[in-house]
Amino acid sequence: MAAAKPYRILIVDDHAIVREGLKQILAEVDDIEVAGEADCSSRALQMARSEPWDLVLMDITMPDRSGLETLELIKKEQPAIKVLMLSMHRETQYAVRALKSGAAGYLNKQSAPDQLVAAIRLVASGKKYISAEVAQELASQVSGEREGLPHESLSNREYQTLCMIASGLPVSAIADQLALSVKTISMYRARMLKKMQLKNNAELTHYAIRHGLLD
Repeated sequence: MAAAKPYRILIVDDHAIVREGLKQILAEVDDIEVAGEADCSSRALQMARSEPWDLVLMDITMPDRSGLETLELIKKEQPAIKVLMLSMHRETQYAVRALKSGAAGYLNKQSAPDQLVAAIRLVASGKKYISAEVAQELASQVSGEREGLPHESLSNREYQTLCMIASGLPVSAIADQLALSVKTISMYRARMLKKMQLKNNAELTHYAIRHGLLD
């Protein structure tokens, strides 16, 4: 009986050292093949369109477009592609948003290699990967603990900007990191303040700390 073909995965992360580390871990696994890599959203979208993939392993933070926005575009164009988000950010920050945007799982970059392999296998086989931390976050939403919180009304880009402002980054630095204009980031900031009924960056930061939105 012929051996089953390995899962073909695409790694999307803007840091070469992270991509290399992931490839080294997965090179030891017979049923997983890293068949491609991308260092930005535009390249990831191009590759997702041009080849068949069993799974896309993608970072949340990228220079040209956020992982969440890229996820939404991939799922819109290629609904069958399974996406596992891999991020340095705590589950309270992005996990539920990622799942709502179409991800089949969310994994923290501090997870052990065997946990990464297990998550890839589960998602590639058509199932969802929900860690204990993500399950707790989902339970908080289902129980109503987080229902109606102001930050839940923000778009993914506005929410990303909120987290960056609250972490102490000035608007100019955020604009550089996201490859957007200062005017655009200032517009996101103004919309956030209005939606959340806050007055300034200090109140944004206090809100983010109080609700566990910072690393």
